[in-house]
Amino acid sequence: MIQKHAIPILEFDDNPQAVLMPTHEGLDLKLPKKCIYAFLEEEIDRYAQEAGADCVGEFVSATKTYPVYVVNYKGEEICLTQAPVGSAPAAQFMDWLIGYGVEQIISTGTCGVLADIEENAFLIPIRALRDEGTSYHYVAPSRYMEMQIEAISAIEQVLEQRGIPYEEVMTWTTDGFYRETAEKVAYRKEEGCAVVEMECSCGSSSVT
Repeated sequence: MIQKHAIPILEFDDNPQAVLMPTHEGLDLKLPKKCIYAFLEEEIDRYAQEAGADCVGEFVSATKTYPVYVVNYKGEEICLTQAPVGSAPAAQFMDWLIGYGVEQIISTGTCGVLADIEENAFLIPIRALRDEGTSYHYVAPSRYMEMQIEAISAIEQVLEQRGIPYEEVMTWTTDGFYRETAEKVAYRKEEGCAVVEMECSCGSSSVT
């Protein structure tokens, strides 16, 4: 049922059925349960080639076609693909992946920093401030999106086993790359945001 509001972005419809569903093409495609969804184009293609991954499908958008690979890792098939930048395209592709069989998604990429954090640090977002538009089509309005505890624990366990230092952070997810004004940046920092990016709150809402 739709929850109406004077401001459209704050309206929410909890009906999971849309007029156009991600699997409307009816492709003969069954993807593995696990997926690596990374904002790292060159690294995805390089690893896929080195690991002998099979290209099993393509996600075709208006501006780019994204190869979808399946790689065998320690006897288990895993889906591997590049994630598009921005909350709307990232969610659209993620919906497509889920529609064709993916159930567990781990994503990695880069971000801007609002705190004193060294370059190339490993950061784990535990909460995202929802300053983008896409997540509001998946989850009712709220200020934050909390990350899944099970996912955080699994990531931290792997990093600790390998002796890789990391930091838990709250992130500011925004659509307005060139609208990060000085006053707004200061406001987000006061609220506890240490980094800024464009997909985290949306990605979490899409798989909640």
